[in-house]
Amino acid sequence: MMWYRVGFWAVSVCLALLTPAIPLALAEEAGSTAPPARPTIEAALPMPADAAVLPPHDPTKGAVTNLPVPRYVSLKTNEGNARRGPGLSHRVDWVFTRAGIPLRVTAEYENWRRIEDAEGVGGWVHYTLLSGVRSVLVTQDMAEVRANPKEDAEVVVQAEQGVVGKLLECDPDWCRIAIDGYKGWVEKASLWGVDAGELVE
Repeated sequence: MMWYRVGFWAVSVCLALLTPAIPLALAEEAGSTAPPARPTIEAALPMPADAAVLPPHDPTKGAVTNLPVPRYVSLKTNEGNARRGPGLSHRVDWVFTRAGIPLRVTAEYENWRRIEDAEGVGGWVHYTLLSGVRSVLVTQDMAEVRANPKEDAEVVVQAEQGVVGKLLECDPDWCRIAIDGYKGWVEKASLWGVDAGELVE
């Protein structure tokens, strides 16, 4: 029993020697008599000299291309598989079968782009299926294509709902498009594939 008491006392003395003393005044300044928490090992270690400090990613730019997100593109081929995730191992949820249709890119991951159409349907497609050539979808039945961006300008042709045209230019309210050899101006509110107020030159 005596050895146990002496041994316990000796261990206590050693622990006391290893624990740094904390002045009571410092503890009182912190508002508590409890000793402050010890720094963790990670916090005590210096940062490596070659550690890279990366700036935060801009959510309005694509993580791969640094192009604006969201942005509009068009389908380059007559068939494009939209997958549930960015990779060939993910199942196909949707198949686009109309070349030139406008699509909106909402995210990027390596060689894959998450896209959606005018109805919000889409998925992840390989970037090689997409083109930077802009197109628009006519969303109003019998939309009037006019010679000039004015409501009283001559009507060149009327476009049925669902027609796809090539986007040539836009001012804040009108867009000039090309459809089957015809060119003219359509009110932007009658189109999908361009944002309100967006200028295209």
